[in-house]
Amino acid sequence: MATKKNGDLFSIWDYDGRIAFEDIISATEDFDIRYCIGVGGYGSVYRAQLPSGKVVAVKKLHRSEIDEPAYLRSFKNEVQMLKEIRHRNIVKLHGYCLHNRCMFLIYMYMERGSLYCMLSNEVEAVELDWVKRVNIVKNMAHALSYMHHDCIPPIIHRDISSNNILLDSKLESFVSDFGTARLLDPDSSNQTLVAGTYGYIAPELAYTMVVTEKCDVYSFGVVALETMIGKHPGELITSLSSSLCQDIMLRDVLDSRLPLPEDLQVAKDVVFVVLLALKCIHSNPKSRPTMQQVSYKILGNIPFPKSPFYAISLHELKNQEM
Repeated sequence: MATKKNGDLFSIWDYDGRIAFEDIISATEDFDIRYCIGVGGYGSVYRAQLPSGKVVAVKKLHRSEIDEPAYLRSFKNEVQMLKEIRHRNIVKLHGYCLHNRCMFLIYMYMERGSLYCMLSNEVEAVELDWVKRVNIVKNMAHALSYMHHDCIPPIIHRDISSNNILLDSKLESFVSDFGTARLLDPDSSNQTLVAGTYGYIAPELAYTMVVTEKCDVYSFGVVALETMIGKHPGELITSLSSSLCQDIMLRDVLDSRLPLPEDLQVAKDVVFVVLLALKCIHSNPKSRPTMQQVSYKILGNIPFPKSPFYAISLHELKNQEM
């Protein structure tokens, strides 16, 4: 359904039932702060319960930025990307509104919020047992592999972070926030201004403006490590580049809020995730695997380290062949 009036556009697709502009305004009481569930660089996100009972997430562009070309470009970019994408682990866009009063995107609602928020909450983090955490990382890998290898041209997200990985009621993970995503055009230089979240940006972007899929691979590696250790791995990444790496044991860096995995298969899966994450954060982008390789290897298609679980060091994983 699409309606146009006075140059405004309201469009809905893939939705069983009618959503009207007025429904969104009414459900959020004209975007009252009480319904706000998150704030990002490009806008605020609101929870909206429609007359049908269906709950959606509404991402509204900041009012002061509606006339800013960069923000309008980001909005249109996100719409265009998500109209083309069809993957079970990428957040579903139901529609959008380009209105002279406000601009917003309508998404499927994610009951459990972001991965970052869950890991930061001492009670909720324990809900994310090792099986769920491994599954979260696997789903991320499959979604990014689809974007890089199944979309033509490939899509680079450019802002993979734990804040942009959303969880539904079953704690399944979904990649979100495509405002800075970029189509990888083989006929262009792919030079761009640096986009992304501090702590997740590939190190090569400090000296080159060229964006490749390997930038997403690095960010994925950071989030995968964060999922396993329960916090941003900045200090750990620094230690990995020093001689201290020899002495860091896997068991000592895993999230201490969970007991170490006792089941052999679960332990193997945890090892595989950390091993792949370490490969993904290699300082040389050419040495990082592709997301297609990660998506395949994360299913267990890697030789298990020779040491027993309790004796595995990060140095051993870092040097293990894929």
